[in-house]
Amino acid sequence: MSVRAVRHRPALRIAFALVALAAAARQARADGPAPDAGIWRVRSGGPLAIDGGLVLGQPAALGTGLSTGVGAGASYGRLLAVGLRASWSTATESSMAWQVTQADYKLRATAAVQRAVGRGRLALRLGAGPTLVHETRLRNQSTLQTSATSPLAAGELEGVVAVHIVGPWLLTMSGGPSLTIIDGGAHVGWTSLIGAGWQP
Repeated sequence: MSVRAVRHRPALRIAFALVALAAAARQARADGPAPDAGIWRVRSGGPLAIDGGLVLGQPAALGTGLSTGVGAGASYGRLLAVGLRASWSTATESSMAWQVTQADYKLRATAAVQRAVGRGRLALRLGAGPTLVHETRLRNQSTLQTSATSPLAAGELEGVVAVHIVGPWLLTMSGGPSLTIIDGGAHVGWTSLIGAGWQP
C-alpha cells in the first residue's frame, strides 16, 4: 500500500461521514417535524371556562374576621365573557356574652373583560347578586341559641389571573373589593379565590 493511500484514508472517512449526515438530514426534512406530544403544551383556548377553589374574604355582615369556604363558577366568551358564580363561606366571632357564626351563601351573575397573554388570561370581572347570610348566636355558658337568615344585595369587582399549566387545566387566582347593602347602608369588604380551572 502506498504512503499516499494511507495519508488519504482519514479524508475518505470524513467525506463518507459528511455524505451520510447529509442524507439523514434530508430524510428528516422529508418526514417533517416531530409532533409535539408534551403534556405542557396548551391544548385549549375555547370560550368556555370553569373554575373552583378556596374562598377567603371578609364576612358579608360582620365587621371583622375571616370568612373561609369554597366557590366555583363558569363563564363563556372571549374578549367579553358572561357567567355565573356561587360560593359558601363561614366565619365565627366571639364576645364576652356571645359566639356568633355567619355562613354566607353567594350567587352572582358576572360580566368580564378579558385578554389572553401568553399562557395566561387576564380579566376584570364584575359580579352582582344576592348574598344569603345565615347567622347563629350562642350565648356563652348557656344553651340559649338563636338563628336568623337575611337576604342582602351585594357585588364584587375582581381582578382575575388564569395560567395554563397542563393541557386544558389552569391555575386561577382572583380578588378585589366587595360591597354589601345592609339596612340601607354600604358595607365594604374584600374577597379572593385561589383554585383550578378547566378550559376545553
